Amino acid sequence: MITERSRAAHCASAELLASRAREALKGAGGSTIVASLLQEAAEADGTTGATGLVTATGAVRQLGADALAPYVLTGQIPAPEESAAVRLTLAALPPAPRLPPAPPRGPEPPWIRAWIDWGLVTLLARLAPGAPQAPPPMPSGPPHFDSTAPRHHSATWTPQGGSGEGWVPWALRMGQLASLALPGLDTPVHEAARSGTEALARGATRSLLRRDFVTAARVTRWLAWLAADNVALPLDAALLVEDIALRGGGNRCLLDVEICHHMLGLEGV
Repeated sequence: MITERSRAAHCASAELLASRAREALKGAGGSTIVASLLQEAAEADGTTGATGLVTATGAVRQLGADALAPYVLTGQIPAPEESAAVRLTLAALPPAPRLPPAPPRGPEPPWIRAWIDWGLVTLLARLAPGAPQAPPPMPSGPPHFDSTAPRHHSATWTPQGGSGEGWVPWALRMGQLASLALPGLDTPVHEAARSGTEALARGATRSLLRRDFVTAARVTRWLAWLAADNVALPLDAALLVEDIALRGGGNRCLLDVEICHHMLGLEGV
């Protein structure tokens, strides 16, 4: 059973990992991100008898592919101990052996988790070819939003085309999958982003106006990825990123902003 205390510990560990990944992207961090977090947690456990290592492992899985984003975006190769640390988290919390069906045939959280796990394992296999984990089978595709549906309509999801749901829940769900918005990944989720540029722009600006900067940054990740992929957008993604950067929203939000900076070529901002 997850208590409020354990949930807070997991969130704090994820924020710390996001902070270190952001520092690495800015050139101010160490040569390892995941390995140092796990090592420090293990050392603290030895002193206090706490379960910090378990919490740190969960933080890596929570960030998913974003834990490897500094290597993807800077072209660096993870040190052997870094790859080993990521593999340790995958061994401790292995992805589900059977892919969950896409909603509505199955619940949403396991489907989201399957995609996040897929991104982490796939990038690890590409960055560290000697890793024993092969890229897992790709989960079923995402639902497509229906531009004619009311914005809060929650219609039947369809893995591949067909009538979908309104742009608000669709954009929020794409925000949950933002760790996939990295160079080198291209899946049905990315294809859905290409066909839903206006919905993503609406979702990002709606979240910004509602002062939900975390969600705004997550959805904007897709707009930055699309801009880097030379897809025409209905707004200036760089201006949106800078607006979010000025408002802040925690280390995870700032990591999303820094990733956007790199994909848009704004590292010096």
